[in-house]
Amino acid sequence: MKHVDEYRNGRLARAMARAIAAEARPGRVYRLMEFCGGHTHGIHRYGIPGLLPDNVRMIHGPGCPVCVLPMGRIDAAIELANRPEVILCTYADMLRVPGSRRTSLMQARALGADVRMLYSTLDALKIARENPGREVVFFAIGFETTTPPTAMAVKEAQRLGLGNFTVFCNHVLTPPAMRGILAQPGVMIDGFVGPGHVSAVIGRDAYEFAAREYAKPLVISGFEPLDLMHAIRLLIRQLNEGRAEVENEYARVVSDRGNPIALDLMDEVFEQRPSFEWRGLGMIPHSALRLRDEFAAFDAEQRFALAAGPVPDNKACECADILRGLKQPQDCKVFATACTPDNPLGACMVSSEGACAAWYTYGRHRKRRRA
Repeated sequence: MKHVDEYRNGRLARAMARAIAAEARPGRVYRLMEFCGGHTHGIHRYGIPGLLPDNVRMIHGPGCPVCVLPMGRIDAAIELANRPEVILCTYADMLRVPGSRRTSLMQARALGADVRMLYSTLDALKIARENPGREVVFFAIGFETTTPPTAMAVKEAQRLGLGNFTVFCNHVLTPPAMRGILAQPGVMIDGFVGPGHVSAVIGRDAYEFAAREYAKPLVISGFEPLDLMHAIRLLIRQLNEGRAEVENEYARVVSDRGNPIALDLMDEVFEQRPSFEWRGLGMIPHSALRLRDEFAAFDAEQRFALAAGPVPDNKACECADILRGLKQPQDCKVFATACTPDNPLGACMVSSEGACAAWYTYGRHRKRRRA
């Protein structure tokens, strides 16, 4: 299959591993964060850690929107779903995520709440048209990748005059999250593997701040094993040469300025929140979106007066340090014991793309490395 098979060539992967080993200098440690949860999943699925030298260490970032959503927001969604007049619609990833009372939307549905899984935001509009006597709330979540479809749904609802459709907006932003991670005390990151899908929307230029302000190299990568290994090699090369630049390994998909139509649509419908809580990382300024005043009629937070207060994670959970690269999943006492994909306690385990979930599935029996 074009653009897939050639990026999974085992012979080329072994050659790339030898090249990385040759370029990685024995006297230093390379701490590289892959921000994207899809990259974390791919790195473990294809066994890339086993192909890297011991001094090249991958740090698994917060790039899973389901993982970083604070429990207070999930509690608010469950509260909405339990209202008899509400039909709550969302993507499948959100159904199993527990709130502060260990209750999920799936469990709320089993107890009688009208919760529906969607494949598209257009499905939510269809449900609203078919149920004029009910309040249809779309529980929107995701990075910049899934934000344009939500914006499109809001504009279409406005055009159709759907007074029973609102959005509970939980869209978060990648560059401010990177800033938030780099600003945290004790962070140990030498460079970033930049996200692929997000970058297709926002473009390469959106990451220039990482190199310019923080002197951190960043290489945007695709999701196949050779994409990821090539990105790692380019980061090692930059660090060896004392450079901090933004490179685009995923040029077959990502352009310098991104998708202007999607960006204009996002900017028309949304504005940045002054701050937003990230599960495991705390409050990060300007890191999430809300509907502009012109679209306030479609804002579920305003219509239902939602209040999503802070809810602390389990005290035994080490997710905050894992997301900052200070610890690995296996350093957490509850990893693979009390905390599993079927019973997630912390942010990194609540989705299959979370760091702990990926480790649980693919890496928990491998030899442990130091953080």
